[in-house]
Amino acid sequence: MPRVKVPRKSTAIDMTAMCDMASLLLTFFILTATARQPEALIVDTPSSTVKIKVPEVDIATITIGDGKVFFGVKGTMIRERVLQKMSERYKVPFTPAQIKRFSLMEGFGVPISQLAQVIDLKSEERNKPGLQSGIPIDSVNGAASQLHEWIYQSRVATKELNDKQMRVSLKGDSKEAYPTIKKVINILQKQKVNKFSLITSMEAQD
Repeated sequence: MPRVKVPRKSTAIDMTAMCDMASLLLTFFILTATARQPEALIVDTPSSTVKIKVPEVDIATITIGDGKVFFGVKGTMIRERVLQKMSERYKVPFTPAQIKRFSLMEGFGVPISQLAQVIDLKSEERNKPGLQSGIPIDSVNGAASQLHEWIYQSRVATKELNDKQMRVSLKGDSKEAYPTIKKVINILQKQKVNKFSLITSMEAQD
């Protein structure tokens, strides 16, 4: 008995569901992505072959270049709490709107008396070269320097909110004079912070 031939049909795949899923994923990533903020102080970091990723949370970055020192700490809630503490410490008032804007700033480099004016600027104006003079790193009349206080209050805020010890990273220009770097390291050591990371640019291995 001859076999019945089943007519062959071309294979068709409905891609409608796949296209919908791709569109939804693309929309989700666009809406949830955070734009990278421009750096307030651009430095040419020394090269290195070590591959260790800098943590994304519970870390502060001290940037050193052109004889200036800039400071930034990760986490919007941490930044808000730190600014509140520094406001109380130096009796410099900040409005709720300024505190909110400060929480979105990756870093800054001015004395606290000038910080409100910098916060009120637009991002592109705030990061113009030469606008920010750097955070004071020298003690005055025996009192701790402002950089010392920023680091200390950031450590306290990180412990209060996240119950973690804040890590510190140094990002210095490869041509920066040693005395400025030494002063920053001395400030860290006075707080018994003897372990910190050095941020470098990647160098190709031989």
